[in-house]
Amino acid sequence: MSLEGGSASDHARLIPSGYSSHGRLEKVLRAGGFAVTTELAPPDSAHPEEVYRRARIFDQYVDAINATDGSGANCHMSSLAVCALLTRVGYEPVMQISCRDKNRIAIQGDILGGAALGVCNLLCLTGDGGQAGDHPQAAPVFDLDSISLLETARILRDEQRFLSGRRLTDPPNALLGAAENPFAPPLQWRADRLAKKVAAGAQFIQTQYCFDVELLRVFMRRVEDLGMAGKLFIIVGVGPLRSAKAAIWMREHVPGLHIPDHIIDRLSGAADGAREGRQICIDICQEIRTIPSVSGIHIMAYRQEESVAEIVERSGVLTGRKPWIPGDGLNGSRDVEKAPLRSMALPQ
Repeated sequence: MSLEGGSASDHARLIPSGYSSHGRLEKVLRAGGFAVTTELAPPDSAHPEEVYRRARIFDQYVDAINATDGSGANCHMSSLAVCALLTRVGYEPVMQISCRDKNRIAIQGDILGGAALGVCNLLCLTGDGGQAGDHPQAAPVFDLDSISLLETARILRDEQRFLSGRRLTDPPNALLGAAENPFAPPLQWRADRLAKKVAAGAQFIQTQYCFDVELLRVFMRRVEDLGMAGKLFIIVGVGPLRSAKAAIWMREHVPGLHIPDHIIDRLSGAADGAREGRQICIDICQEIRTIPSVSGIHIMAYRQEESVAEIVERSGVLTGRKPWIPGDGLNGSRDVEKAPLRSMALPQ
């Protein structure tokens, strides 16, 4: 087996015209498909099988898997390592990068390293404060924030240079993403905040949990009014609630999380709260599927990962499409719908 990586021009030829990467997620999005992504909870372990066991739960149901980066300021296997393991067998990871723990030197190195390992998608995050996690004595860095991190990744990719100005011989070709919360006050400024991320380089966003579809519609109208609908792909966060008690706890303790009273009332009145929580998620997915300019859903099912298959199947969001799984071959052609290429203007 040859270990030659090829020249920059060889790598560039692998990327279709109008694309930023050769990743399957970008192909699904640009083909007009309704994408499904999810999150893999990184293990408290050094054994690779822990990662593969968690990933296999999602086979045939998702287009990409987020590898979280110290979510909640808690320590687990690193995002870069999880991505390396996933790409080794052909999964499509989204590498989350938090600014809390690393400075711009380390972050730029991780972006290059991820690209060398086959990572095609980056999610740029500021990160939770260290006091929220299990190592409150850790010194926070925050050399960058989500917007300057997006700018950094864009410069590495498009200008082929480090922030210092030193040139790269081969850029990291990746689709750049960010997080957004359409459901937290001040609601009227959320789309304007997103516009700053688009200007910095964001090509897709994954949102906070959506339990209020009407607020999402308001946000999407503002996105369209600002002319951003054709400039990025919006993937809406969803997830199952276990019970009314769990929903109340999350509403009171998770910053920025909006769960309307009618959702809690519905859970309270159900004989089986977990089952009703999954049904609520399915109903919301079906509503989201009808909103123009929404490009997919991001299912966050922490400690309920086995429910992802049921949510995807019963909601019908894939409309018969089967995402690629290991063993399908290198091209993963079946996960791209036969639809015209969706053009998306890159931020200037």
